[in-house]
Amino acid sequence: MNFYPERMLAHDDVTAALTRLTGDEKHDRSSYSTLDVLRVLFDRVLGPDDRFMLSKGHGPAAFYAVLAAKGLIPADALDGFGSFDSILGYHPDRTLVPAAGIGSGSLGHGLPIAVGSALAGRRVVCLVGDAELDEGSNWEAVQYAGRIGLASLTAVVIDNRSSTYHWPGGVEARFALEGWTATVCDGRDHDAIARAFADATGERPHVVVAEIVE
Repeated sequence: MNFYPERMLAHDDVTAALTRLTGDEKHDRSSYSTLDVLRVLFDRVLGPDDRFMLSKGHGPAAFYAVLAAKGLIPADALDGFGSFDSILGYHPDRTLVPAAGIGSGSLGHGLPIAVGSALAGRRVVCLVGDAELDEGSNWEAVQYAGRIGLASLTAVVIDNRSSTYHWPGGVEARFALEGWTATVCDGRDHDAIARAFADATGERPHVVVAEIVE
């Protein structure tokens, strides 16, 4: 993994860095809804041996801004977002972008892939959107992980009320029904987000539901 300390952004400049990524495919709402969770993940949660998967890949601008702030991509790469020769596509490419555990595209693939990676012995954190959970493949992964007690898997759901079907009692109720531990938090409160990840027991898969009310 290449590291660019000489071209790092100050971490307080992450939000400002988002303005360097332009165009319709930036998906502002999707990007800004993930920003605080991504900052906490890369500052306080992910370890050097952990694998992160951005299944909610259709709004990657916040992800790219955080990577630039951490020195994992050069900050000047942000200016070429989406261009023909840029490493930063409208969906992250795992062969080009450090820390992108998967190349995203069709929604609903991230959690099943995360299950497979966790079965192989990796600690995996997979970020999904609440609307993405409308895809049934996610629930097959959730059910399987819960049945076998796949404790090395953590999911974080960005819940900005964009799901079509919703779930009685909230997203967390469905995960809990399938054998996961679940914590709901304010998706803008960094301390609350960090505590929600720390609630994982190490005995079952864990989900953090980060609520974004805008």
